[in-house]
Amino acid sequence: MPLTTLIDTTTLAAHLADPAFAIVDCRFSLSEDAWGSREYSTRHIPGAVFAHLGRDLSGEMTGRNGRHPLPDPQNLSATLGSLGIGDDTQVVVYDQDAGMFASRLWWLLRWMGHDAVAVLDGGFARWIAEERPTSGGVEHRAARAFHGSPRADMTADAATVASRIGKSGSRLLDARAPERYRGEVEPIDKVAGHIPGAINHPYASNLAADNTFISPEELRAKLTRSLGGVPAEQTVCYCGSGVTACHNVLALEHAGLHGAKLYPGSWSEWSSDPSRPVEKS
Repeated sequence: MPLTTLIDTTTLAAHLADPAFAIVDCRFSLSEDAWGSREYSTRHIPGAVFAHLGRDLSGEMTGRNGRHPLPDPQNLSATLGSLGIGDDTQVVVYDQDAGMFASRLWWLLRWMGHDAVAVLDGGFARWIAEERPTSGGVEHRAARAFHGSPRADMTADAATVASRIGKSGSRLLDARAPERYRGEVEPIDKVAGHIPGAINHPYASNLAADNTFISPEELRAKLTRSLGGVPAEQTVCYCGSGVTACHNVLALEHAGLHGAKLYPGSWSEWSSDPSRPVEKS
């Protein structure tokens, strides 16, 4: 049975030599573009290849499509194939700890029709804390043919989001920190605030103190409160640029609440158009 949400370190350790598994390191820092690749070269989980958030997991910015727009599907298929991911590959993705960047690749693979992908719970920090083996340098996997196409029902664009504002029976979940959601601070985008009617469910609330996910039961209880009786399939997740929102989608799926959509452009796209409404507090 494929792994489709999370994988623990013990299970991954047992599959390090399994050719059916592809491990992808997604470590990244929003403040230093080269940090992740440098850390990967220093040490990583044996057999892992590296994917960069900007170069590999995002498309070209236009100034109005957000800070991390979705990559072109054809280009993404080529990237995935170059990482050694084929149609039958079990993929494991990890980042430094909390899964905020790894969940982006988790979501992209699912968007392209590849469900056999799991995020390493606790990331590289947990792997190191347990004194598990590491490798240095840059590794490569043999290229594979990846045949996938986008699932249109997994995304919502700005027009769809706008049409849901003020409508009962739908929910917008904002994954950003509470102070950014409230519009008290905005360290990245030009406009502070949130999409009117959105509910704040910070991605960090999905995690325990050690940056592993809380139990599916705890997740379900927290997320059910945030959904306010709205079905997951009528929920759109967003954040600053469509990255940490994937963490909320992952949490929903792990909790058994299926079908939430992602607004890829998120706040960085929404706030780039001054005609769109903004709410604070």
